[in-house]
Amino acid sequence: MLVLLTGAGVFVYWRVEYALNRALDIELRRATQTIAPLVRADGTMSDVDRANATGADWQVLVPGGIVRDRGGAAPPHALVKPSHMPDRGAVSVDRGALLPVGAVRPLRVRVVRASPDGPWLAVAVRRAHRDEALRELLAQLLIAGFGSLLIAGVVGDLLARSALRPVERYRSRAAEIAAGGQGLRLDVPTDRDDEVTRLGHTLNEMLDAQEAALQREQQFVEDASHELRTPLTLVKARIQLARSRTRSVAEHEKTLDELDQDVERLVSLSTQLLEQGDPAARRAGGADLGAVARQVAEARDAARRGVRVRVEGDVTTDADAHTLERIVANLLDNALLHGTTPVELDVRRDGGWAVLTVTDAGTGMSPEMLSQATRRFARAPEARSRPGSGLGLALVEQLVTAAGGQVRLCSDGQHTIHGAPVDLPCDHDDRMRVTVLLPAT
Repeated sequence: MLVLLTGAGVFVYWRVEYALNRALDIELRRATQTIAPLVRADGTMSDVDRANATGADWQVLVPGGIVRDRGGAAPPHALVKPSHMPDRGAVSVDRGALLPVGAVRPLRVRVVRASPDGPWLAVAVRRAHRDEALRELLAQLLIAGFGSLLIAGVVGDLLARSALRPVERYRSRAAEIAAGGQGLRLDVPTDRDDEVTRLGHTLNEMLDAQEAALQREQQFVEDASHELRTPLTLVKARIQLARSRTRSVAEHEKTLDELDQDVERLVSLSTQLLEQGDPAARRAGGADLGAVARQVAEARDAARRGVRVRVEGDVTTDADAHTLERIVANLLDNALLHGTTPVELDVRRDGGWAVLTVTDAGTGMSPEMLSQATRRFARAPEARSRPGSGLGLALVEQLVTAAGGQVRLCSDGQHTIHGAPVDLPCDHDDRMRVTVLLPAT
């Protein structure tokens, strides 16, 4: 504001000064046109009364700045310096300062040469009214500029405080949240839609996401602690039992075998937990779902264990081979552990989707369990006596969802769907069936 007001004041002052000087120059030209023809070649005035009738002060100067003749209120000494006496044309000179007001009478002087080889004529008019007007203008500009700057500063401060008041509320509430407040959100006005309110909504959404992630993490830690407590307690019990009395080498070998199974179960559980830690990690390139299904089945001796693999054509997906292997392995292991043979593993292509279906001849799941099967550590009561951690289907769902696909769980005519929307009907079959749909390439 200071720069703007200063610039505006300088412009106004310059325009008013220019207009006042122009009026004085017009008066000087008129007086010069009247007086110049009256100057003789020797530097004397032929008609002093006519020259004085113009109301201007005048001097006739000869080389060296010597006053040969004068009239009006012109002083005996030259009004201008010799350097201001042009050989031709005219020169306008201001005599006396605007500020501070001095002893020299303020004049505007016009100097011309009366004839090509003759003396010079200096005509002057009083500048007092012009200087007074400029001093008054300067004072008014200073007062108006200072007042405008003061008002602008106060109004700007009020506007800035009003605009930043929501930010201060956000800061105060954020400090409460940082201090450990639970369930707190930023107080965002509902009747406004500007940058600050949109920032508040975005921060609230971020807080919601953070709280949801924290709850999931807390739930995961609690569930993992619960699931790890049982095998760790069992390992500790076996060790205490082995130490309770003297045992033979064969009995120690049996105890070590049992401990090895328990440790293997812990390793498997920890591996699944680590895989769930980054379920969306993907590698570059697609892979053939049918080829991966055959490899996983062969690694588990599927034919001997009652698993039939059927692949229809080339089924290439956008997912990488490592992700497909984790999906197929978890579904097949789940069917072999909790289902009943024969197990069918079918791979086909349906429109733009690669379809993997794992079907077993077991009793399936109850409707309540079917809706919770993809939750971490979810296990049916009858499955708790069998090996497993309840992480297989949860990991499959997260991997498929991260790849833009869908997981369908079907049992006894009931269906649950997880993931992206897919315009394909569910298979109506009473058997236990898990279907995975992935974008095909």
